[in-house]
Amino acid sequence: MNGDHHVILRVVAKALIPIIALFGFYVHFHGEYSPGGGFQAGVILAVSIILYSLIFGIAPTMRAVTPGFARAVAAFGFLLYTGVGVVALIRGGNFLDYDALIRDEPGGHLGQHVGIIVIELGVLFAVAGSMVTIFYAFAGRVSEIRDEDW
Repeated sequence: MNGDHHVILRVVAKALIPIIALFGFYVHFHGEYSPGGGFQAGVILAVSIILYSLIFGIAPTMRAVTPGFARAVAAFGFLLYTGVGVVALIRGGNFLDYDALIRDEPGGHLGQHVGIIVIELGVLFAVAGSMVTIFYAFAGRVSEIRDEDW
């Protein structure tokens, strides 16, 4: 026996993890018309990374998706979300007043559509990056406890 008794789990995970990530994008892009959106999609994308870590180990996962990258994605999502609000303020509207983003014909709502899409992208990035960062923080603490106390 070669010591790797999780062969089936690893093979199935290699097939399922990309499908889980793809489903996360599906939930995000159909969130405007059906249940879902940025928060749910961010959780699903983070779960695909966390599942990879649980099956293949924390070190390979941190090499593939570095902690710095996860923090940068979370920060970018926050800045994207707040940036929409600031742009609306600069253009004379209220914070997150989407109609102030793009002035189109009277009665048109192009700003609403663009604003929601950008906001949901910001939420997706912020949630996914934050969840992966939190997971890395807890996973690091567990490995420290195991190394020192056991």
